[in-house]
Amino acid sequence: MSRRCELTGIGPIVGHNVSHSNIKTKRRFLPSLKTVKVTSDALGQTFSLRISNAALRTLDYKGGLDAFIVKARDEQLSMAAQRIKRQVRAKLAEQAAA
Repeated sequence: MSRRCELTGIGPIVGHNVSHSNIKTKRRFLPSLKTVKVTSDALGQTFSLRISNAALRTLDYKGGLDAFIVKARDEQLSMAAQRIKRQVRAKLAEQAAA
């Protein structure tokens, strides 16, 4: 299982541990990921996604999964999130036509 947020695409980054004597050794900074269930208002379904805590706060700020995922770029989204995005867009287009 990769350590990558399914909505924002953030993953591990590398840096250095720096000792008191200024010796640098490689280390990884891992994102803070949680498996959460988020609800799509348009689809009326609940999806289980592995997202970062920052993305969870962004979902609250933007007004839910639908508002966030429609404006997100496809390069950032995982395959599962892209599938959800296509379903949400189709449902919103269907509601707008009716």
